[in-house]
Amino acid sequence: MTAAPRTILHVDLDAFFASVEQRDDPGLRGKPVIVGGSRRRGVVAAASYEARAHGVCSAMPMARALRLCPHAIVVRHHMDRYAEASRRFFRILDDFSPEVEALSFDEAFLDLTGSERLLGAPREVGARIKARVRAELELVASVGVAPHKFAAKIASDIDKPDGLRVVTPDDLLGFLHPLPVSRLFGVGEATAEALRALGLATIGDVARYPEAALVAKLGPTTGPVLAALARGEDGRPVEPEQAPVSIGHQETFDRDLAERADLEVVLLHQLDRVAERLRRAELRATVVGIVVKHDAPTPGHRGGFRQLTRRQTLADPTSDAAVLVRAATALLAQLDIEDRPGRRVRLLGAFAAGLEPRQAPRQLALDEAGRARGERLGDALDRLRDRFGEAVVRRAVHLDPDD
Repeated sequence: MTAAPRTILHVDLDAFFASVEQRDDPGLRGKPVIVGGSRRRGVVAAASYEARAHGVCSAMPMARALRLCPHAIVVRHHMDRYAEASRRFFRILDDFSPEVEALSFDEAFLDLTGSERLLGAPREVGARIKARVRAELELVASVGVAPHKFAAKIASDIDKPDGLRVVTPDDLLGFLHPLPVSRLFGVGEATAEALRALGLATIGDVARYPEAALVAKLGPTTGPVLAALARGEDGRPVEPEQAPVSIGHQETFDRDLAERADLEVVLLHQLDRVAERLRRAELRATVVGIVVKHDAPTPGHRGGFRQLTRRQTLADPTSDAAVLVRAATALLAQLDIEDRPGRRVRLLGAFAAGLEPRQAPRQLALDEAGRARGERLGDALDRLRDRFGEAVVRRAVHLDPDD
């Protein structure tokens, strides 16, 4: 018995980080914008469509991006702004379906199967989501509608930016088969090259190729999956977001840092962000850790860098930034950091792990009042930021000289 067709939407915010920067700074609108870190060492986190027209793409080394687009405007990322826009984005999606699977800050699948009578035709739903994103977030979304996740994700991408493509069950194979094999889910450059070596250039070519021969070439795991996708088969359900395993924040510096006091200030900022994300996810952490990368050739370490990870189990689960900072600072103090090659710090990160629901019962302690006070302070700061913006409360050590 054939299963009834599903209705899956994929919604993707176009050039998300760069679009938030252009939204918040009118002087950047219409200009090539690259979001990233150091011009010398960084990688591109996002690029506006004006920069993409010159070949710039995410994950590209910043130095290469600036060779392709030397007049690009490089801005540092503002994760607090992106996180706030993301929260509002998912609140919009939640109004259309209880089945929302987050893929990242800026994209998600929705299962709308059987909701046409309540919400209207899938194209209308996609248009309404796009309209709300534009009105409430001042951002642009692209939407793909299809009978399964694989086709819906391609459909959202095919007409970017500001796209809306609906692929019906009758149109599915006609939509998929002319596309290049690189569009198949999970196909990277190596697999694409292996498929091309077999004379398979399009998804339709893969669909017509004997599956046994495909399995012999690509193996028993990859071969059957690609054959099924090429036939238009994808039974993966939309899965609502699972609790994260860890929450972290890290930064690669423009110049190496060797002063422990400077690194402690960075840790403070990172763990403030981590603690806020814990609270908003209604989680507590039982483990805190740091990641340090030394930027100098060290014998025996590939690539000339040495990365160290240190972690500590906390006495009690917490979402209190002060507790996380104390533990992370103690971990940092154990590391040999000084102003000489091999001891200067290129990257520093902090993370919280061993996560559990905030409402989970925990054993009361003699200092319970103090523990609760720290978390209540964090809750109050979150409410202030929600009402007045991220910049309403900042630590003095993080203020610019002109503030």
